[in-house]
Amino acid sequence: MEQQIDALIEFMHEKKNTSKNTELSYRRDLKKLADYLQKDLGKNSFSEVTKEDLEAYVAHMFEQNAAPTSISRSIASTKALFSYLLEAGEVKEDVAAGLKSPKIEKKEPAILSKKDVMKLLEQPSGNSPKQIRDKAMLELLYATGIRVTELINLKTSDLNLSMSFIVCHDSHKERIIPFGTKAKEALMAYLSGARDAMLEDKNSEILFANCSGEAMSRQGFWKIIKYYAKKAGIEEDITPHTLRHSFAAHLVENGADLKSVQEMLGHSDISTTQIYLNMTQNRLREVYNKAHPRS
Repeated sequence: MEQQIDALIEFMHEKKNTSKNTELSYRRDLKKLADYLQKDLGKNSFSEVTKEDLEAYVAHMFEQNAAPTSISRSIASTKALFSYLLEAGEVKEDVAAGLKSPKIEKKEPAILSKKDVMKLLEQPSGNSPKQIRDKAMLELLYATGIRVTELINLKTSDLNLSMSFIVCHDSHKERIIPFGTKAKEALMAYLSGARDAMLEDKNSEILFANCSGEAMSRQGFWKIIKYYAKKAGIEEDITPHTLRHSFAAHLVENGADLKSVQEMLGHSDISTTQIYLNMTQNRLREVYNKAHPRS
């Protein structure tokens, strides 16, 4: 089973150009499925698995109180595996094709108010290389709305200070994203000495190094943003993605067109970006209902 999972991941990587995070998620989900099939049902090959076995696994996940999003992702992983195995001739039937994902309530993304964003960005105000780096990272994240993985993977060659834009590389294509004066000032301060002070290898192309002088991890940056949020007195449980959502919502609220926001965020489907417009309209309706005498 493990070899078949490995083969799927390799296929996804080479043919679908999937990201490392997607591949890790699929591998983790399919390993859990394989463990259940072997330990609970005595199945040692995916060719032995029936539709009823997979339905039993979905029921098992519900019994374990797995989140609907986790169950949906696991079902997607399972469908991808059996589709691949059928194409490769390793199973005679795609027994996962009929699996139904649970309904997931679409929640509005958590965003910060402009006031809270400003409070957060003001927190790293010291002169140490670390604080100067943290300031540059937070300013750039809010200025561009990029994902945390994209932020920590930036190279110096991806940054154009004179024209104030970065080149961002996702799993599908490159996109150019502009940034403003505040982010530029923070980046210039970081590049004028703080970066060299943090780097172990002075020839490295890493834009943002951790305290060991190496590439920063996602978890490392999560700790940074949690620290400054607490310091700023922000009660919401924020993540790096909160700044991405805030970037998009504030742009739309101030009149940016959805197509431009979609391109900057790297959304393949504009319906994903539409949620920020809906949020703005909902807020306007709330304000109207509260304030208008004949609402």
